[in-house]
Amino acid sequence: MAALPIAFQAPNNPASSSSSAGNPIDLARLAQQTMGDASLETEVLRLFARQARQAMCEMADGDPDRCRRVAHRLKGAALAVGADNVANAAAAIEEQPTDAMLRSGLAAAVLDAELFILRLCR
Repeated sequence: MAALPIAFQAPNNPASSSSSAGNPIDLARLAQQTMGDASLETEVLRLFARQARQAMCEMADGDPDRCRRVAHRLKGAALAVGADNVANAAAAIEEQPTDAMLRSGLAAAVLDAELFILRLCR
């Protein structure tokens, strides 16, 4: 029997929140973006995880202008894969780039998405 596309496989991730079926990634939106191509879904998710991690590193210095730019870029990438929690947290950073609590929230959302992606793409 052939493996199901990623969009139809949901890893056990009870701690996650939002998006489709309570996952940090909206798998239906991802499938729509990749036309159901499972290998493309995996590639896109891995790329997003790397971009998100890099964005967090780029924001570490706390420079408000840089944080705003990086958060905007991360928001777009997150929306493209259906990572709504990441997108919402990044949008909040765009508005208040110096807020440490918002940055912590973004870090938590990124970590949640990364863990989900790791489980999904193993």
